[in-house]
Amino acid sequence: MSTIFLESKDNPKIKHLRGLILQASFRRKQRQTVLEGTHLCLAWLAQQNRIHSLFTTEKALENPELQQVIDAYQGHVFVVSEAQYRDLSTLGTTLACLAIIDLPQADSGIDYTVDTLILENIQDPGNVGTLLRSAAAAGIKQIIATAGTAALWSPRVLRAGMGAHFSLRCFENYEVEQIIPRFEIPLYATSSHHASSIYQQDLSCTCAWILGNEGQGVSDFALQHAHAVTIPQPGGQESLNVAIAGSVCFFEMVRQRL
Repeated sequence: MSTIFLESKDNPKIKHLRGLILQASFRRKQRQTVLEGTHLCLAWLAQQNRIHSLFTTEKALENPELQQVIDAYQGHVFVVSEAQYRDLSTLGTTLACLAIIDLPQADSGIDYTVDTLILENIQDPGNVGTLLRSAAAAGIKQIIATAGTAALWSPRVLRAGMGAHFSLRCFENYEVEQIIPRFEIPLYATSSHHASSIYQQDLSCTCAWILGNEGQGVSDFALQHAHAVTIPQPGGQESLNVAIAGSVCFFEMVRQRL
């Protein structure tokens, strides 16, 4: 391991790192993103993926968890001050570990015949990451996000996904009108209006799920081309958080297929 100390916040490497953390347009242009935390980095490296640059603090270098990342990475480690790291971090209290990686590319186009999760204008990074995590756990391998959805490979979504991204095929910036008519399998959209209970559906066959915006739900177009389903709520709440609702649906599918 070779350590390089970066003292100036105007260092080109620091500016590059900050741009990737803060700007979706910069991530798209550079085709790179940032992993934060040792858990994500180790999950990424475990699949024989490459880290381009690793940033930490002098204090964190003593931590055995970070040393695992460094041993697997085997490249230059850039050391910044505690104050600089706090300025860069999106987590705040985690062990200092920021890694730059290339954005993965799906090896082929969208498959309209496999279990799929469609995210329509879901804007909260925590909800998006949680949905990806639940989808991966339920065996759904393909994710399609519309142009209005939080960027799948942003640091905040990656953090919430807890490594789920690395087993998924992700597609971004599509319009529902562009993709929904092409599916050759049943589509289900969560809705609280004119919908049938999720527990009345036959989910034993391959299907696609459409989950919509936190406030407005799925679009009229999506509802017109999908089976509207709802989750019974005997407690009388108006609706569930979209990430919770999606997780309930995915695991009802899993239950029926066991």
